[in-house]
Amino acid sequence: MINTIKSVLVFSLLVTVGSFGITGENANAADDPNQFYRLMKPALKRNPPLATDGIHDPESQGVKMLQEPKAALNVLNKGKSGNYVDWVKSLEKAEIKPLYDLKDKNAKSMPLDLKIVREVKGSMPDVVFTHRQHTEWLDCSNCHPDIFIPQKGANQMSMAEIMLGKKCGVCHGKVAFPVSECRLCHSAKTKAKKTSKKK
Repeated sequence: MINTIKSVLVFSLLVTVGSFGITGENANAADDPNQFYRLMKPALKRNPPLATDGIHDPESQGVKMLQEPKAALNVLNKGKSGNYVDWVKSLEKAEIKPLYDLKDKNAKSMPLDLKIVREVKGSMPDVVFTHRQHTEWLDCSNCHPDIFIPQKGANQMSMAEIMLGKKCGVCHGKVAFPVSECRLCHSAKTKAKKTSKKK
């Protein structure tokens, strides 16, 4: 099964880093905000053939080498949103084995077990960002320093910005679960209480 779905994993990673036959008109989600909602389509329109998905150049040799998403995704752990695959669970159960490096098939990932809590305003729980699940798939250089500056307080962001395909939205909504799944990110058990000083 692992060999059967390797190509779609490569497809996901390549779309994430913006290469492999992506058409110019869809290369930047900020140019077309609705492109962000690609993973929120009705069931019959999910995971279309690569040649007609509006993302890939149908003439690209790379697209012709890849397995069609529906065939590959159907055998994985079911998720509740997006392309309806629970990628983290599939990875944990060794149902998939992502290629960490396209040039070196023996290269191993170097997971970083680090959680970052981002405080958010209002009653929504704070965001818990887990590096481990991300670094099992991607090298740090995919996000740092171009998307996120690796320094506390240096990365201001908003949900509007994410929905326009920036920051977390570079991947989420395109190849990772969409932001309609609020609790997957806003998962802090308790919100830090701020103390006010009385005068």
